[in-house]
Amino acid sequence: MTYIPRLKQEYKDKVISALTEEFGYKNVMQVPKLQKIVISKGVGAAVADKKLIDHAVDEITKISGQKAVATISKKDVASFKLRKGMPIGVKVTLRGERMYEFLDRLVTSALPRVRDFNGIKANGFDGRGNYNLGITEQIIFPEINIDKVNKISGMDISFVTSAETDKEAKSLLTELGLPFKKN
Repeated sequence: MTYIPRLKQEYKDKVISALTEEFGYKNVMQVPKLQKIVISKGVGAAVADKKLIDHAVDEITKISGQKAVATISKKDVASFKLRKGMPIGVKVTLRGERMYEFLDRLVTSALPRVRDFNGIKANGFDGRGNYNLGITEQIIFPEINIDKVNKISGMDISFVTSAETDKEAKSLLTELGLPFKKN
């Protein structure tokens, strides 16, 4: 018996049939699916202090359950005192089991901890079926110990789907449990 994440099983059992009923797909392979989740964080202050990148890598690694990597600048920007090749951010790409595990933790434990939370905005779609979500505080994740945080900062979470339209992607993400605001 191998382990299957709860949301992956729910996708197979309920989401595929619900989306097929809603959009009238003729084949199971036409049903959109979640391909990857990318968590990224910009650390602009890392130009002055290199240790901030290490803290950001540790935080994103704890949150995602997978080793994060530092992103480096592509060109020189004199006004920001930025040189080509300097680390200025952190990212991690989740696929497969870890992706479903992260989404499950985001929906069930992290988002309910946001103050005055009444749903996420539905205007983060890009026209190609992908959704971007901005989080203002990393301390909503239970993995982060608030006493060891040196600076409260946010992050961006991108959900990449195989959906053709934003309507299909929104239906997929709603079925997977993302709480969109009611208009």
